[in-house]
Amino acid sequence: MSAIEPDDRSRRCFLKASSMLSLAVAFKPATIGEAFAESRIAGKEDTMAQSSATQRGSEQAADKTTIRPFQVNVPEAELTELRRRISSTRWPDRETVMDESQGLPLATIQELARYWATGYDWRKIEAKLNALPQFITEIDGLDIHFIHVRSKHENALPLIVTHGWPGSVIEQLKIIDPLTNPTAYGGSASDAFHLVIPSLPGFGFSARPTTSGWGPERTASAWVALMKRLGYTQFVAQGGDLGAGVCTVMAKHAPPELLGIHTNFPGTIPSDIARALQCGDPTPSGLSADEKLAYEQLTVLFAKRRAYAQMMATRPQTLYGLADSPVCLAAWLFDHGDGWGQPATPITSAVLGRTINGHSAGDLTRDDVLDDFTLYWLTNTAISAARFYWELHLNLYSAANVSIPAAVSVFPGENYQAPRSWTERAYHKLIYYNQVEKGGHYAAWEQPKLFSEEVRAGFRSLR
Repeated sequence: MSAIEPDDRSRRCFLKASSMLSLAVAFKPATIGEAFAESRIAGKEDTMAQSSATQRGSEQAADKTTIRPFQVNVPEAELTELRRRISSTRWPDRETVMDESQGLPLATIQELARYWATGYDWRKIEAKLNALPQFITEIDGLDIHFIHVRSKHENALPLIVTHGWPGSVIEQLKIIDPLTNPTAYGGSASDAFHLVIPSLPGFGFSARPTTSGWGPERTASAWVALMKRLGYTQFVAQGGDLGAGVCTVMAKHAPPELLGIHTNFPGTIPSDIARALQCGDPTPSGLSADEKLAYEQLTVLFAKRRAYAQMMATRPQTLYGLADSPVCLAAWLFDHGDGWGQPATPITSAVLGRTINGHSAGDLTRDDVLDDFTLYWLTNTAISAARFYWELHLNLYSAANVSIPAAVSVFPGENYQAPRSWTERAYHKLIYYNQVEKGGHYAAWEQPKLFSEEVRAGFRSLR
C-alpha cells in the first residue's frame, strides 16, 4: 500500500464520507404511535372504551400499567383491498441488464405479486398469532404489543427477544417452542426460558409514535419496564439487527435485573478499522485471516449495500410509496440493497423456491416472507418502522463496549463474520462465542433449531 500524506488522506476521507455514511447512520431506530386502526384489531375498541372511562385521578395512572389481552382480526375488506391494489400495480419496464445489479428483477416481483394476490392466505398466520398469548400494555405513553409464553419448567430463565427490520414478531415464531419447551427438541429442562417477544415501537401491532425520541435508548428502558411489569426480577435479553442495538443499550444501561445478553449481530469494529473503512482504505496490513475477511465483507457492505438504510436514516417520511403500494412495499422490504447477496439471499431463495448463491432458505418459506410483508401493509407501519433508523444514534457495527456478560453467535450468512479478536475487545465479559455452521442474518427464521441451541448455550453459564 503506498504511503498517503496526512493532508491527502484527510481530503480523501472527507470526500469518501458522503458515500460511506453507513458507518455513521447504518441503521436508525424509530418511534411509536397508534398501531393498527381500531377497526382492524378485535377487542381494541372495547379496550379504548375502558381506558377512556378510567382516565380520572389515580385510576388513570393505574390503568396505564394494565396488561390487556390482544387478538388479531383483520376485516375481510382490508384483505380484499390489498389484493385489489396488488392487481392494479402499474409496472415499470424491465431492467436493462440480465442480472439483479439494478435491483429486484421485474419478473421476480411480478411472480411474487401474482401469488400474493391469488394464492396467499393471511388467515393462516392470523390463526398462528391468535393461538399464542398476545398482549398490549402502555409504557412511557405508548402501547407496546408483545407475545408472552411461559415455560412449563419451573426454573425457566426469563428472556426478552427483539426483532429487527424488515422483520417483526413473525420472524421469531419458530423459536418459541424450542426455547420454552426444550425437552421436546433435544434440550434439557434446565435450558428452558419464559419468553417475551415485543413488537418494536412503530412496528406491527405496537403503536406508531406521534413524536420523535423513540430510539434504542428509550426502547431499552421500555423493555426493562415491561419485564419488571411481568414480574421478572432477573432476566436476559437477545437481539439481532435493530434488536441487537436495543440489547446493546440495555447492556450499557446495565440495570440490576439484566443478567446478560446474547446477540447474533455483534458490534465489534475497532475504531481504527472503522476509520479505515470510512476513508475507503485498502485492507490494513497486520490483520489476521478472519479480520481481513471481515474487513473485505464490510468494505462491500458499506460501499454498495446501505442505500436503503441511508434513505430511512435521513428521509424516512419521503417514502410515501411504501404506504400507498403493497408491491412497492414488498420490493423495498425484499431487496433492501442486497438482492442476491447477503443478508437478503435466504429471502430470495424462499421466494424463488431454489437456493441462490449457495445460501439456502433453510426453514424460511415464501408464505413466511409474505406473512411479514402483509403485516407491514395491514398495520401501515412501513414509514413508522423506517423512522426507527432516523432515531438511531448508535452505530450497530462499531465496538459495543459492553461490560456485562455477553454471548455472541456468528452465522456464516451474516453481513460480516465478527472475528473473535474484535469480539473479545468489544464485549468485555464475553461468556460465549461460536461460529455457527449455517444460517444468516435472519437466523431465527432461517435456522430456528440452530438459533435456539445457540441461545441456550449462550446463557447456560448465567443460570
